[in-house]
Amino acid sequence: MRDAGSLLLDLIFPPRCAGCGRVGVLLCEQCLARFEPIRPPVCRRCGHPNPHDGLCRSCEHTPSPLDGISAAAVFAPPLRDVIHVFKYGNGRGLAPALARPMVTAWQATGLAVDLIAPVPLHAARLAERGYNQSALLARALGPAVGVPVAETLLARQKATVPQVTLGAQERRENVSGAFVCRGDVAGKRILLIDDVCTTGATLEASAAALKACGVGSVWALTLARARWAPGHSDDALTPSECASR
Repeated sequence: MRDAGSLLLDLIFPPRCAGCGRVGVLLCEQCLARFEPIRPPVCRRCGHPNPHDGLCRSCEHTPSPLDGISAAAVFAPPLRDVIHVFKYGNGRGLAPALARPMVTAWQATGLAVDLIAPVPLHAARLAERGYNQSALLARALGPAVGVPVAETLLARQKATVPQVTLGAQERRENVSGAFVCRGDVAGKRILLIDDVCTTGATLEASAAALKACGVGSVWALTLARARWAPGHSDDALTPSECASR
């Protein structure tokens, strides 16, 4: 139940859709319907388009602490604009609507997990932004799929530079050792939640910290996935398709 003050503010400053500016809602159904879903077949580990649903050639030859990545939609307009508002425009109220396509994407995998863990922000970034957008998505997702959320399971123990200006290898080096697991989760199946996956470097570093704690498996689910250029090269992403934490 919303309080009288919130209702009054809505009358004076009515909400506008983060995708198209329509008055009255934070995210309209028309914009939500325009999110471009990730369509199979995709590699079952990295989520990249693939001729079949097994491992792509790259993943066949590259070990990873992640068991697999799924994403709800392609990081393209209008979702790209909505995520910008969500992260940088105090758009925390968008989380319930943005979690809806994530619920659909996760249920389509048919997988089961024991805990949901959001990718954490460093304390300095959290203080600057005021909230962790991945934690907001996890809070909305957990009850919808019937899985408890462990918001403090992972901690970011070192500050990192924004990933957006970095190439694939630089991204991996930037987040290497950035996370630590703080919980007794040996043997558990964990679902990592983040807003955008570009190269997967942040998710892999998070998964490595969890695997160091003895978890049984680590899957990742993101709201959006950057569109990959032909050739399956991490560095082939255009700057406009990149997102940073």
